[in-house]
Amino acid sequence: MPKKELKGIIVSDKMQKTAVVEVERIKEHPKYKRRFKVHKKYKAHFESGEFKAGDKVTIRESKPYSKDTNFEIVSKLDK
Repeated sequence: MPKKELKGIIVSDKMQKTAVVEVERIKEHPKYKRRFKVHKKYKAHFESGEFKAGDKVTIRESKPYSKDTNFEIVSKLDK
């Protein structure tokens, strides 16, 4: 089964080797068909210190690094 890949923006990089990435999705209401944005935050692991708050990144599902960290940062996207 392929691993889930998501795109988002780094909201916080204050932890060591972990960043909080906010992913935005567009959902549609089942009855009224109006589209709206839904945000969810994921904790993602990274080894090097090349990522800062505000960067657009791709995260991939991985082995659990800690209790909350189940994703890793794969790459930085262009602004």
